[in-house]
Amino acid sequence: MGDPQVVAPEPTSNGGEDGAQPVVQQATTNEDNAKARGAPSADADGGGTVPRKEVSPGTLSKAECFWRDRQVWLQEKGYMLRPRYRPNWKPSWEGTSKEWFRCEDGRTVRLASLLDATRMSDNKLVMLKRISRTSHPDEVEIAQFFSSQPLASDPRNHCVPIHEVLQDPEDQDLNILVMPFLRVNDDPPLNTVGEAISFYTQIFEGLLFMHEHHVAHRDCMSLNIMMDPEPMFPDMYHPIFTDRKRNFRGTAKQYSRTEKPPKYYLIDFGLSSKYAADNPSPHELPVLGGDRTVPEFQGDKFDEESDPFPTDVYYLGNAVRESHLQGFRNLGFMQQLVDDMTQSDPTKRPTMSEVVMRFNQIRSSLTSSMLRRRLVGKDEGVVRRLLYDLRHICVSFGYFIRSLPPVPEPAPK
Repeated sequence: MGDPQVVAPEPTSNGGEDGAQPVVQQATTNEDNAKARGAPSADADGGGTVPRKEVSPGTLSKAECFWRDRQVWLQEKGYMLRPRYRPNWKPSWEGTSKEWFRCEDGRTVRLASLLDATRMSDNKLVMLKRISRTSHPDEVEIAQFFSSQPLASDPRNHCVPIHEVLQDPEDQDLNILVMPFLRVNDDPPLNTVGEAISFYTQIFEGLLFMHEHHVAHRDCMSLNIMMDPEPMFPDMYHPIFTDRKRNFRGTAKQYSRTEKPPKYYLIDFGLSSKYAADNPSPHELPVLGGDRTVPEFQGDKFDEESDPFPTDVYYLGNAVRESHLQGFRNLGFMQQLVDDMTQSDPTKRPTMSEVVMRFNQIRSSLTSSMLRRRLVGKDEGVVRRLLYDLRHICVSFGYFIRSLPPVPEPAPK
């Protein structure tokens, strides 16, 4: 048999659909933080946000040139890049009346270290991540550790799987991680209390799983929690214009979380650390992640060593507080637990084992009717709330008739 044919998104004849809006899907990796003080800036491997000034849509940025220059090699490895990153690419809008921002090949990468690709063996979308071992010496090892057996088969493992680690052909300091193509955890938004409970269940057990294996994430803020979109988007979608089909023709088909439950993953181990089993409370100088509100990192405390495991508890608690409790009215049952997780004194925070135990008690106290309730935004006016409630009654009744559980649980893979 010959090589499998890859189906990659191609520009449409009209250069794209009117109104298509791009959405960045791979969460920001904190490659602008050095792994330790004095370590090289992540800009050394191009890990920061791509500068946009002076770069026209029809010109590849320096970061994009990195991927274009490796397109042939990546294809030989079984990964096809989008048309924009192939040799001899010519913008589809040039010489036409098309607007570049409505064209499939008109959007640049937002993060220099990340690029989507199509795995040619099965036509699945994957995400490629470029890593400098000098800047992040432990990331590959930790990522592979959680992707190895028997850990990879443990249902409590919510660390992003690593399909393959490639050695860059031109720079021995660089590796390319091949990972599943994930979606930000709040797009589309959560709809019900039960969907929120499923989210908490997974991320809490996922971080506990890391801690039980003596690994502190050290950056588990909201952007580093993502979801597998395949259950909700069975045909997937365009990697940049995420409301469009992969072929850029028409709207992508999608289900709700209750209908097709997703699995949530912790990503980005660039700041993570693994410790010896006989060192349950290590102390290290802080490294700044995406959430800069950590109490033990403020002021003069930034020069003091602290235990990274309670800091992880703070990160996760603050993610729930900022993303959910501050936005919804009917999640008050989580308030006390989140308050304890985000205490200013890290020694007073619960461990992740205690967090999971307390959360399970909270979960068991919620009735089926409470779990099926719609999440009510704090900014909803009376009229909008009434309209949303009426719609939710119809949708929820449909879920009940179809015997869909109030707390969606992802199917094992």
